Amino acid sequence: MKVVQMLKEEFIRAMVMEDVGRGDLFARITDSKEVKAYVKAKSDGVFAGREYIEPFERMFDLDFTWFIDDGEKFSHGDRLFELTGDSRQILSLERSILDIALHASSIATMTNKFVEKISDYDCKLLDTRKTRPMLREFEKYAVRCGGGTNHRMGLDDCLMLKDTHLQTIDNLHSFMHDIRKKIPFTSKIEIECENIDMVKHAIEAGADIIMCDNMTPDEIKEVVEYKNAYYPHILIEASGNVTLEKVEEIAKTGVDAISTGSIVHQAQWPDLSMKVECEWNTK
Repeated sequence: MKVVQMLKEEFIRAMVMEDVGRGDLFARITDSKEVKAYVKAKSDGVFAGREYIEPFERMFDLDFTWFIDDGEKFSHGDRLFELTGDSRQILSLERSILDIALHASSIATMTNKFVEKISDYDCKLLDTRKTRPMLREFEKYAVRCGGGTNHRMGLDDCLMLKDTHLQTIDNLHSFMHDIRKKIPFTSKIEIECENIDMVKHAIEAGADIIMCDNMTPDEIKEVVEYKNAYYPHILIEASGNVTLEKVEEIAKTGVDAISTGSIVHQAQWPDLSMKVECEWNTK
Protein backbone atom coordinates (compact mmCIF):
# COMPACT_ATOMS: atom_id res chain seq x y z
CA MET A 1 0.00 0.00 0.00
CA LYS A 2 2.88 2.38 0.73
CA VAL A 3 4.17 1.98 -2.82
CA VAL A 4 0.72 2.77 -4.25
CA GLN A 5 0.47 5.77 -1.95
CA MET A 6 3.86 7.04 -3.09
CA LEU A 7 2.86 6.73 -6.75
CA LYS A 8 -0.35 8.67 -6.17
CA GLU A 9 1.56 11.40 -4.34
CA GLU A 10 4.08 11.59 -7.18
CA PHE A 11 1.18 11.99 -9.64
CA ILE A 12 -0.34 14.76 -7.51
CA ARG A 13 2.94 16.64 -7.15
CA ALA A 14 3.44 16.63 -10.92
CA MET A 15 -0.12 17.87 -11.46
CA VAL A 16 0.25 20.68 -8.92
CA MET A 17 3.66 21.68 -10.27
CA GLU A 18 2.20 21.94 -13.78
CA ASP A 19 -0.40 24.44 -12.54
CA VAL A 20 1.50 26.37 -9.86
CA GLY A 21 4.79 26.60 -11.75
CA ARG A 22 7.19 28.99 -9.97
CA GLY A 23 4.47 30.06 -7.55
CA ASP A 24 0.86 31.20 -7.43
CA LEU A 25 0.91 34.98 -7.96
CA PHE A 26 -2.18 35.48 -5.79
CA ALA A 27 -0.53 33.60 -2.92
CA ARG A 28 2.48 35.94 -3.14
CA ILE A 29 0.47 39.10 -2.57
CA THR A 30 -2.09 38.01 0.03
CA ASP A 31 -2.06 37.09 3.68
CA SER A 32 -3.15 33.67 4.77
CA LYS A 33 -6.39 33.00 6.64
CA GLU A 34 -8.21 29.88 7.76
CA VAL A 35 -11.10 29.15 5.39
CA LYS A 36 -13.56 26.42 4.54
CA ALA A 37 -14.26 25.48 0.94
CA TYR A 38 -16.66 22.99 -0.54
CA VAL A 39 -17.24 21.28 -3.87
CA LYS A 40 -20.79 21.36 -5.15
CA ALA A 41 -22.44 19.50 -8.04
CA LYS A 42 -24.34 21.49 -10.64
CA SER A 43 -25.24 18.40 -12.66
CA ASP A 44 -25.95 14.71 -12.05
CA GLY A 45 -23.41 11.90 -12.27
CA VAL A 46 -21.37 9.16 -10.61
CA PHE A 47 -18.50 10.35 -8.44
CA ALA A 48 -14.89 9.25 -8.76
CA GLY A 49 -11.64 10.83 -7.66
CA ARG A 50 -11.74 10.53 -3.88
CA GLU A 51 -8.90 8.00 -3.87
CA TYR A 52 -6.70 10.58 -5.61
CA ILE A 53 -7.95 13.66 -3.75
CA GLU A 54 -7.56 12.29 -0.21
CA PRO A 55 -3.72 12.43 -0.36
CA PHE A 56 -3.98 16.24 -0.63
CA GLU A 57 -4.97 16.20 3.05
CA ARG A 58 -1.67 14.90 4.37
CA MET A 59 0.47 16.44 1.62
CA PHE A 60 -0.79 20.02 2.04
CA ASP A 61 -2.06 20.10 5.64
CA LEU A 62 -5.76 20.26 4.80
CA ASP A 63 -8.78 18.77 6.54
CA PHE A 64 -11.44 17.04 4.41
CA THR A 65 -15.01 16.11 5.25
CA TRP A 66 -16.56 13.74 2.73
CA PHE A 67 -20.24 13.33 1.92
CA ILE A 68 -19.76 10.91 -0.99
CA ASP A 69 -17.67 7.85 -1.84
CA ASP A 70 -16.22 6.70 -5.13
CA GLY A 71 -18.91 4.99 -7.20
CA GLU A 72 -21.85 6.78 -5.57
CA LYS A 73 -24.30 8.85 -7.58
CA PHE A 74 -24.70 12.58 -7.02
CA SER A 75 -27.41 15.04 -8.05
CA HIS A 76 -27.53 18.70 -8.93
CA GLY A 77 -27.13 20.72 -5.74
CA ASP A 78 -25.31 18.06 -3.70
CA ARG A 79 -22.34 19.12 -1.60
CA LEU A 80 -19.74 16.43 -2.31
CA PHE A 81 -16.97 17.31 0.15
CA GLU A 82 -15.56 20.15 2.25
CA LEU A 83 -11.99 21.14 2.99
CA THR A 84 -10.53 23.55 5.54
CA GLY A 85 -7.08 25.04 5.74
CA ASP A 86 -4.88 27.93 4.66
CA SER A 87 -6.67 30.13 2.11
CA ARG A 88 -3.63 30.50 -0.13
CA GLN A 89 -3.04 26.76 -0.12
CA ILE A 90 -6.64 25.92 -0.99
CA LEU A 91 -6.85 28.49 -3.77
CA SER A 92 -3.58 27.26 -5.29
CA LEU A 93 -4.83 23.67 -5.26
CA GLU A 94 -8.42 24.39 -6.36
CA ARG A 95 -7.95 23.55 -10.05
CA SER A 96 -5.92 20.39 -9.41
CA ILE A 97 -8.53 19.03 -7.00
CA LEU A 98 -11.41 19.90 -9.31
CA ASP A 99 -9.71 18.48 -12.40
CA ILE A 100 -9.24 15.13 -10.66
CA ALA A 101 -12.90 15.01 -9.62
CA LEU A 102 -14.16 16.21 -13.00
CA HIS A 103 -12.09 13.89 -15.16
CA ALA A 104 -12.60 10.79 -13.01
CA SER A 105 -16.31 11.44 -12.50
CA SER A 106 -16.89 11.91 -16.23
CA ILE A 107 -15.52 8.44 -16.94
CA ALA A 108 -17.35 6.88 -13.99
CA THR A 109 -20.61 8.48 -15.13
CA MET A 110 -20.26 7.33 -18.74
CA THR A 111 -19.22 3.83 -17.67
CA ASN A 112 -22.21 3.55 -15.36
CA LYS A 113 -24.60 4.40 -18.21
CA PHE A 114 -23.27 1.43 -20.19
CA VAL A 115 -23.25 -0.86 -17.14
CA GLU A 116 -26.87 -0.09 -16.36
CA LYS A 117 -27.87 -0.88 -19.95
CA ILE A 118 -26.55 -4.45 -19.62
CA SER A 119 -27.30 -5.05 -15.94
CA ASP A 120 -29.87 -7.76 -16.75
CA TYR A 121 -27.27 -9.89 -18.56
CA ASP A 122 -24.31 -11.95 -17.39
CA CYS A 123 -21.92 -9.72 -19.27
CA LYS A 124 -19.04 -7.50 -18.17
CA LEU A 125 -18.39 -4.00 -19.50
CA LEU A 126 -14.68 -3.62 -20.28
CA ASP A 127 -12.48 -0.64 -21.03
CA THR A 128 -9.60 -0.59 -23.56
CA ARG A 129 -6.06 0.77 -23.86
CA LYS A 130 -7.42 3.91 -25.53
CA THR A 131 -6.38 6.10 -22.63
CA ARG A 132 -4.62 9.45 -22.45
CA PRO A 133 -0.81 9.23 -22.20
CA MET A 134 0.37 8.78 -18.61
CA LEU A 135 -3.23 8.60 -17.30
CA ARG A 136 -4.01 4.93 -17.85
CA GLU A 137 -4.03 3.86 -14.21
CA PHE A 138 -6.10 6.91 -13.27
CA GLU A 139 -8.65 6.48 -16.06
CA LYS A 140 -9.01 2.75 -15.50
CA TYR A 141 -9.56 3.44 -11.79
CA ALA A 142 -12.42 5.75 -12.83
CA VAL A 143 -13.89 2.94 -14.96
CA ARG A 144 -13.96 0.69 -11.90
CA CYS A 145 -15.72 3.43 -9.92
CA GLY A 146 -18.42 3.45 -12.59
CA GLY A 147 -18.99 -0.29 -12.29
CA GLY A 148 -16.91 -1.38 -15.27
CA THR A 149 -14.14 -3.98 -15.41
CA ASN A 150 -10.63 -3.31 -16.60
CA HIS A 151 -9.35 -5.08 -19.71
CA ARG A 152 -5.59 -5.55 -19.80
CA MET A 153 -3.57 -2.72 -18.25
CA GLY A 154 -0.85 -3.01 -20.88
CA LEU A 155 0.92 -5.24 -23.35
CA ASP A 156 2.53 -7.26 -20.57
CA ASP A 157 -0.48 -8.87 -18.87
CA CYS A 158 -2.25 -10.61 -21.74
CA LEU A 159 -1.16 -11.52 -25.25
CA MET A 160 -3.68 -10.16 -27.73
CA LEU A 161 -3.25 -10.96 -31.40
CA LYS A 162 -5.02 -8.26 -33.39
CA ASP A 163 -5.37 -8.12 -37.15
CA THR A 164 -2.04 -6.31 -37.42
CA HIS A 165 -0.26 -9.04 -35.45
CA LEU A 166 -1.92 -11.81 -37.45
CA GLN A 167 -0.54 -10.33 -40.68
CA THR A 168 2.97 -11.11 -39.42
CA ILE A 169 2.21 -14.75 -38.48
CA ASP A 170 2.64 -17.39 -41.19
CA ASN A 171 1.15 -20.35 -39.32
CA LEU A 172 -1.11 -19.61 -36.35
CA HIS A 173 -1.11 -23.16 -34.98
CA SER A 174 2.71 -23.37 -34.94
CA PHE A 175 2.96 -19.88 -33.50
CA MET A 176 0.56 -20.66 -30.66
CA HIS A 177 2.36 -23.91 -29.84
CA ASP A 178 5.64 -22.04 -29.62
CA ILE A 179 4.54 -19.04 -27.57
CA ARG A 180 2.79 -21.16 -24.96
CA LYS A 181 6.30 -22.20 -23.93
CA LYS A 182 7.49 -18.60 -23.66
CA ILE A 183 4.77 -16.45 -22.10
CA PRO A 184 4.00 -16.58 -18.35
CA PHE A 185 1.94 -19.57 -17.25
CA THR A 186 -0.87 -17.30 -16.00
CA SER A 187 -1.12 -15.21 -19.18
CA LYS A 188 -4.09 -15.67 -21.47
CA ILE A 189 -4.07 -15.36 -25.25
CA GLU A 190 -6.82 -13.40 -26.96
CA ILE A 191 -7.30 -13.41 -30.73
CA GLU A 192 -9.25 -10.81 -32.69
CA CYS A 193 -11.59 -12.29 -35.31
CA GLU A 194 -13.77 -10.72 -37.98
CA ASN A 195 -15.96 -13.71 -38.93
CA ILE A 196 -16.98 -17.21 -37.85
CA ASP A 197 -14.29 -18.90 -39.95
CA MET A 198 -11.57 -16.89 -38.22
CA VAL A 199 -13.15 -17.76 -34.88
CA LYS A 200 -13.01 -21.49 -35.57
CA HIS A 201 -9.42 -21.23 -36.74
CA ALA A 202 -8.38 -19.24 -33.65
CA ILE A 203 -10.13 -21.58 -31.22
CA GLU A 204 -8.61 -24.65 -32.84
CA ALA A 205 -5.22 -22.98 -32.56
CA GLY A 206 -5.68 -22.67 -28.80
CA ALA A 207 -7.06 -19.19 -28.03
CA ASP A 208 -8.32 -18.53 -24.50
CA ILE A 209 -10.42 -15.52 -25.49
CA ILE A 210 -12.03 -14.62 -28.79
CA MET A 211 -12.69 -11.01 -29.64
CA CYS A 212 -15.54 -10.54 -32.11
CA ASP A 213 -14.38 -7.40 -33.86
CA ASN A 214 -17.05 -5.29 -35.55
CA MET A 215 -19.38 -8.25 -36.03
CA THR A 216 -23.15 -7.85 -36.23
CA PRO A 217 -25.26 -9.15 -33.33
CA ASP A 218 -26.36 -12.09 -35.49
CA GLU A 219 -22.75 -12.98 -36.27
CA ILE A 220 -21.78 -12.70 -32.60
CA LYS A 221 -24.69 -14.93 -31.62
CA GLU A 222 -23.45 -17.56 -34.08
CA VAL A 223 -20.01 -17.40 -32.46
CA VAL A 224 -21.50 -17.79 -28.98
CA GLU A 225 -23.60 -20.78 -30.05
CA TYR A 226 -20.57 -22.47 -31.63
CA LYS A 227 -18.47 -21.83 -28.54
CA ASN A 228 -21.17 -23.14 -26.19
CA ALA A 229 -21.59 -26.30 -28.24
CA TYR A 230 -17.93 -27.23 -28.67
CA TYR A 231 -15.64 -25.05 -26.51
CA PRO A 232 -17.58 -23.85 -23.43
CA HIS A 233 -14.36 -22.88 -21.61
CA ILE A 234 -13.53 -20.17 -24.18
CA LEU A 235 -14.44 -16.57 -23.33
CA ILE A 236 -16.10 -14.38 -25.94
CA GLU A 237 -15.63 -10.61 -26.07
CA ALA A 238 -17.40 -8.25 -28.45
CA SER A 239 -15.79 -5.00 -29.52
CA GLY A 240 -15.88 -2.35 -32.21
CA ASN A 241 -18.29 0.54 -32.67
CA VAL A 242 -20.03 -0.19 -29.38
CA THR A 243 -22.42 2.62 -28.50
CA LEU A 244 -24.86 3.20 -25.66
CA GLU A 245 -27.69 2.53 -28.09
CA LYS A 246 -26.22 -0.80 -29.29
CA VAL A 247 -24.68 -2.26 -26.14
CA GLU A 248 -27.80 -4.04 -24.85
CA GLU A 249 -28.43 -5.73 -28.19
CA ILE A 250 -24.85 -7.03 -28.10
CA ALA A 251 -25.24 -8.27 -24.52
CA LYS A 252 -28.31 -10.26 -25.56
CA THR A 253 -26.10 -12.45 -27.78
CA GLY A 254 -24.64 -14.14 -24.70
CA VAL A 255 -21.09 -12.78 -24.88
CA ASP A 256 -19.02 -12.80 -21.70
CA ALA A 257 -17.83 -9.22 -22.11
CA ILE A 258 -18.18 -6.10 -24.23
CA SER A 259 -15.28 -3.66 -24.57
CA THR A 260 -15.44 -0.05 -25.62
CA GLY A 261 -13.06 2.88 -25.54
CA SER A 262 -15.89 5.39 -25.63
CA ILE A 263 -16.43 5.20 -21.87
CA VAL A 264 -13.11 7.05 -21.60
CA HIS A 265 -12.64 9.14 -24.73
CA GLN A 266 -16.30 10.14 -25.14
CA ALA A 267 -16.92 10.96 -21.47
CA GLN A 268 -18.15 14.50 -20.85
CA TRP A 269 -17.14 16.34 -17.71
CA PRO A 270 -19.93 17.02 -15.21
CA ASP A 271 -20.41 20.51 -13.75
CA LEU A 272 -18.64 20.73 -10.39
CA SER A 273 -17.41 23.91 -8.71
CA MET A 274 -15.56 24.93 -5.57
CA LYS A 275 -16.83 27.69 -3.31
CA VAL A 276 -15.02 29.32 -0.37
CA GLU A 277 -16.62 30.30 2.93
CA CYS A 278 -15.10 32.63 5.52
CA GLU A 279 -16.32 35.29 7.94
CA TRP A 280 -16.39 38.23 5.58
CA ASN A 281 -18.40 36.49 2.83
CA THR A 282 -20.92 34.55 4.94
CA LYS A 283 -22.50 37.50 6.74
